[in-house]
Amino acid sequence: MKIGQTDKGVAGLTVLLSVIVMLFVIGLLVMIFALMGAELQDATDDDTAIEVINDTTVAISDVTDWFAIFIVITSMVVLILLTVIIITAIRGSGMMGGSSSGKELGSA
Repeated sequence: MKIGQTDKGVAGLTVLLSVIVMLFVIGLLVMIFALMGAELQDATDDDTAIEVINDTTVAISDVTDWFAIFIVITSMVVLILLTVIIITAIRGSGMMGGSSSGKELGSA
């Protein structure tokens, strides 16, 4: 493959794969911070600090509620990109075009 060359028809797939990887990384970070918060709670005897750590851990853990929205929006973008690619390919193939000479079909 040459530098700068792109595969046609895979624009939506790269966006979808990028979002899936992004969601995986965010989920991994959320899990790490939730585990760290639990360990911090166990290591602390102060009540005001345990409450703050608990609130922070719960707030971070709520991020995963947005994953479904991210997936739906990304799927819509991918479908729109694929639809545009398909329409452009059909127009480029000449299947939707009229007569190119400007004459009507019945005239001589």
